[in-house]
Amino acid sequence: MPIARFATLLIVTGFLSTVGHLGSPAFGALDDDLLALDIVSKIHTDRSLTVEASSDFGHIVEATPNGVFHPASSADIATLIRFSLHQQTPFTVAPRGKGHSSRGQALAPGGIVVDMPSLGQGDHGHRINVSFDGMYVDVGGEQLWVDVLHATLKHGLTPRVWTDYLRITVGGTLSNAGIGGQVFRHGPQISNVQELDVVTGTGDMITCSPGNNSDLFYGALGGLGQFGVITRARVGLERAPKRVKWVRLAYTDVHQFTADQELLISHRAGFDYVEGQVQLKLTLTEGRRSSSFFSASELARLTELALGTGSAAVYFIEGAMYYDDRSAGTVEVDQKLEALLEELSFVPGFVFVRDVAYVQFLDRVGQEEQKLRSAGVWDVPHPWLNLFVPRSRIHEFAAGVFDGVLRGTRPVGLILMYPMNRDRWDDRMTTVTPDEDVFYAVGLLRSAVAARGPGRAGGGTAGV
Repeated sequence: MPIARFATLLIVTGFLSTVGHLGSPAFGALDDDLLALDIVSKIHTDRSLTVEASSDFGHIVEATPNGVFHPASSADIATLIRFSLHQQTPFTVAPRGKGHSSRGQALAPGGIVVDMPSLGQGDHGHRINVSFDGMYVDVGGEQLWVDVLHATLKHGLTPRVWTDYLRITVGGTLSNAGIGGQVFRHGPQISNVQELDVVTGTGDMITCSPGNNSDLFYGALGGLGQFGVITRARVGLERAPKRVKWVRLAYTDVHQFTADQELLISHRAGFDYVEGQVQLKLTLTEGRRSSSFFSASELARLTELALGTGSAAVYFIEGAMYYDDRSAGTVEVDQKLEALLEELSFVPGFVFVRDVAYVQFLDRVGQEEQKLRSAGVWDVPHPWLNLFVPRSRIHEFAAGVFDGVLRGTRPVGLILMYPMNRDRWDDRMTTVTPDEDVFYAVGLLRSAVAARGPGRAGGGTAGV
């Protein structure tokens, strides 16, 4: 298997720099159209702004830009890029949404960081426009997915695919892939885009789609920002459910865990969302005794399960069934869930079900964020690693990493391991996937939080 097939994919992150060449901007002669737009006045060099733009969510890499650019329109971004190209030594231009990259992809050392949220503050109004008849939403690349959710729900509609965390930008996730628990059914977010506006590395503003400038369209989706800046996307919608049966199932055998995950993603009428979590034994037994999902008594039972197994981890399948809030719909979904659970091989008695509103389910990580911020463990280094692993190697990976490298450790943060169907991905896009029908996204989403004394890992069960 070529090494490229194991490509690292940042699931939730920002743009990469669009224009190469590092170095300080030396503002040279400009033609009349560049001067007319007064680009230089939109470049701010206040230390408070450049310091903020010198780091990202990863808090691993730091790089100070010479300035932060506040565009009022896509044309401003195009002009800035052409401005750079007019210099004897072009400077780096790096679009930044919420800076949710983990290794400095949204930074511009010695260059200019583009503050993408400024686009939503210009004279063009709120940049989320829903078409009920067309079943799509036109949304600015700087907009947050949580705002897209609330805007579409006003029309009874919703995008099909969501990342677990919603307070990141549309342009950022579409520059990567946009992976969540719905991917097995609908493909990643990039597979649900109908049209884009892109500012290219030559400063051209181009509208593209599968039938119009298709090379740019497929290149920009999942292209890590190397083909341009996504300033608008048209995203397909579907009718929104009202409520969710939110389920977690516990496993101590990784083979049964993966077999059931693969069974679930083959069910087109089963769960609407499928995702897996791995909790290392020490993380579960010696971590904090609180959870946004499990009760104290349920955590105690899971701890006993972990202590009683020879496995290095307890595995969870997280599933969700969407439904309307009619009483008949509730009965129907309960029956559907019961029938589906009978097909699975989780540890008997270790099934946990919650009934929540659709919005509450989708924004569950946002609720966890507030708890982590309150505990002072949100703005810490995040040495994240996300991988695609083919199904044929997943057990070897689990044995080497969970039973080997990480066995006996107490890392803080989540470990995700969930499957997807390759036929839901579009090979014309830049993102590279393993050449097997089923593959896994494995995310080692660790936080560098110091231990708080014996038996206190500092938030070890965050997200459980």
